[in-house]
Amino acid sequence: MTPPQLVVHRDKELMAQAAAARLITRIVDAQAARGHASVVLTGGRNGNGLLAALAEAPARDAIDWARLDLWWGDERFLPEGDPERNVTQAREALLDSVPLDPARVHAMPASDGPHGEDVDDAAAAYAAELAAAAGPEDHGPVPTFDVLMLGVGPDTHVASLFPELPAVRETERTVVGVHGAPKPPPVRVSLTLPAIRAAREVWLLAAGEDKAEAAAIALSGAGEIQAPAAGAYGRGRTLWLLDAPAASQLPRALYPPASA
Repeated sequence: MTPPQLVVHRDKELMAQAAAARLITRIVDAQAARGHASVVLTGGRNGNGLLAALAEAPARDAIDWARLDLWWGDERFLPEGDPERNVTQAREALLDSVPLDPARVHAMPASDGPHGEDVDDAAAAYAAELAAAAGPEDHGPVPTFDVLMLGVGPDTHVASLFPELPAVRETERTVVGVHGAPKPPPVRVSLTLPAIRAAREVWLLAAGEDKAEAAAIALSGAGEIQAPAAGAYGRGRTLWLLDAPAASQLPRALYPPASA
């Protein structure tokens, strides 16, 4: 487990802009080193805010979009094109405005897709897609993502892994169907903690006063079953990106004054 690093920004707008600049740099570096890059996107207001900031960043053209693989950490199991789906929101915020290779945009299945309304079958299909993309150097059933981003919920959930529910306890499968999520819609598809931990870097995004308690709990040594965000960490780096309101309940010793 990599100990988390914290960066605290003045407000959510500055956080989104700085995170977008950080992501551009990370993608460009990965493409320079290996010829391609792999990123896992997150939805929600912070994930979409980052994508919108990336769309407006002049440096976005430094990315070779055709050599970028995009995956998702979770998805609402709704029909294709539903405005509540993470992929729909991501397309509107950024993806439709950049020259991606459609074959490298790995959206999670929709409820009106080939798996019908069988969310567990849909999850198994996404797990198979991840396994097919993994190479011998990945040493496992998922690619070694360069950056995997997660929004942190007020209840400490990440992806669609909610406290105490079966999905957060999963240790074998990389993708699961989620039933009875406490946040609508109740049926979802989600990466599991083992898949999340395959990433080189895991970035956790939290902005707003409603995320302050969750950040404090997750960073205070809570267990991952009770606080799923505490169990999200990368192989090489775990980075918490927060605004000042979200960091307001953290002990000041956790981050340097200059980061604010």
